[in-house]
Amino acid sequence: MTELTYLDAGRTALAEEMRRDGRVWALGEDLGRGGVFGQYRGLVDEFGPARIADTPISEATIMGAAVGAALVGSRPVVEMRFSDFALCAVDELVNQAAKARYMFGGQGRVPLVVRQPIGMWRSSAAQHSQSLEAWYAHIPGLVVVAPATPADNYGLLKSAIRCDDPVVYMEHKDLWPAVGHVPVDAEGGLVPLGHGRLVQAGSDLTIVTWSRMVDVAMAAAALPDVPSIEVIDLRTLWPWDRAMVLDSVARTGRCLVVHEAVQAGGFGGEIAATVGEELFGRLKAPVRRLGAPRIPVAYAPVLEETSRITAAQVADAARRMV
Repeated sequence: MTELTYLDAGRTALAEEMRRDGRVWALGEDLGRGGVFGQYRGLVDEFGPARIADTPISEATIMGAAVGAALVGSRPVVEMRFSDFALCAVDELVNQAAKARYMFGGQGRVPLVVRQPIGMWRSSAAQHSQSLEAWYAHIPGLVVVAPATPADNYGLLKSAIRCDDPVVYMEHKDLWPAVGHVPVDAEGGLVPLGHGRLVQAGSDLTIVTWSRMVDVAMAAAALPDVPSIEVIDLRTLWPWDRAMVLDSVARTGRCLVVHEAVQAGGFGGEIAATVGEELFGRLKAPVRRLGAPRIPVAYAPVLEETSRITAAQVADAARRMV
């Protein structure tokens, strides 16, 4: 085990995969100076500008080049800097990368990873704070990943790079400095895609969550007078671990989905509907969702707080369900 930050865990994973496989390379804005958050720091010194490639400020160009490169056999890692900016490249990702394997009858694959930092961070305001994972989970052909810990950012990024389909890889900006033990293993260390993580066992209520909200759910579970809470970190939103969620809710009888993204139209609705369809007769309370209000994230800290899901809110929702 090695102690790493969430940011360094991702950088270590990418470096190891680039050493293992000469087809892996990265492209995006500012990579030559280490990336906007430092997540590529030092990599150009080892791998050179041909494999850590700086690009013009054009997300559509970056994504289009990566899709073409993936179709002819390389494995690009695309840096979008902020998930908000990736919207400029949605046509290349959604209409081209996601569809290629199906439309070419399996003869063309697009093994690329699109790193999209998400979430609220230091008053980044409305155009730098969104969590848009539900958009991508809606698109057939895309894998969607949202790691919550340094260990998962290491193991899931390695799995994403080895995946033969396009992966939208969403790292939460507020987690960059988080420190944890990481089972570094250059030859393996993979966390499989599509498998959730049981963070804490409990008997009264299941909380299903992912990314930054895992820590918030755990903080809520530690507050006074909170029922016994089982916390599941989905880790991968598509494919998501239906079996783990349904098994847990079948035991506890209650399900609360917590996410930072806007609640309306969020991925929590998919989980709630699935639990309702599969376990209706066994539920002790209606399934609940807790997500952000449908408002742009404000710049002013006091207004930004109105979009933030807190441990106190999660604890209050849990108490009301039992």
